[in-house]
Amino acid sequence: MAAPGEDPDAEADLFGVRPYAVTDGRTQPSTPLDLMSLVRATGGGMVAPDRLGVEHAQALKLCQVPTSVAEIAAHLRRPVTVAKVLLSDLIELGAVIARFPPSTSYSNDPDVLRAVIDGLRRIV
Repeated sequence: MAAPGEDPDAEADLFGVRPYAVTDGRTQPSTPLDLMSLVRATGGGMVAPDRLGVEHAQALKLCQVPTSVAEIAAHLRRPVTVAKVLLSDLIELGAVIARFPPSTSYSNDPDVLRAVIDGLRRIV
């Protein structure tokens, strides 16, 4: 909610274009991406200028080095879902590839979790 005297649309409209306009109303990416997925430009692909908007071009530029989806969303100053839709468009065009984090990188081993908790307690 906006405070009295504030424009309620000012924060939602960072660049003059609403998020649903950037994604053509799409709310789900065609490629499942994780926040930790690393994406990078391939240097090729069939990048049709009519499919690329300003945000697509900005996202592609950010992908020159491997970058996480979360970082791209932050640099674009857009919601993560918008960044995922833009990146999935670029993946479909062959302009970007994604590397997904290994599913074994997260541990639910009780010993590991206890060690993490103990380490956090020592910091505090």
